[in-house]
Amino acid sequence: MRDVDVRRALMGDLTAQIDPGTLVLDELDLCGLTRVDVAVVNGHLTGYEIKGSTDTLRRLPGQVTVYSQVLDFAELVVAENHYERALDLLPDWWGVRVASGVDQVRLDGVRPARMNAAVDPGALVQLLWRDEALSELAARGLARGFRSRPRWILWERLAAEVPLEELKTMVRARLKGRTDWRVAR
Repeated sequence: MRDVDVRRALMGDLTAQIDPGTLVLDELDLCGLTRVDVAVVNGHLTGYEIKGSTDTLRRLPGQVTVYSQVLDFAELVVAENHYERALDLLPDWWGVRVASGVDQVRLDGVRPARMNAAVDPGALVQLLWRDEALSELAARGLARGFRSRPRWILWERLAAEVPLEELKTMVRARLKGRTDWRVAR
């Protein structure tokens, strides 16, 4: 069972569950360190990491670390052969779906995802493009002296000055407001 087969099954499940106005993205970059396989942006930021039967779990610990800094909810969608080992690598708040089948991949929810209580504001704001971060600073009267600064300085200022829940709402709105995303098929 390949990653593409598991991804197709996941997208089928998600399409049946999501509301209008929800943004679904393939390969969302997180902090320039890794990409979440599928991201869903609605009232929360949810990420799905896919591990097919031919994949390895070698990169999973690093992915868990980065995902845990940014995402409200995270879920591993894993082939049966990796299930037991993968559980040892995941925090309790991560959800797990197990992929099985040959011709038709079926996903079984084994553990529901729970809210991540440890989102890092400094990591979260890195989802904003520079112009978006500057615009958000300007809207709050915080842009003076920062207009020509690099994006990482803008991110630091936003993370320091804006409460986390407001940052979450802001980032989701900016992601959903972009018109040039590569939207998942």
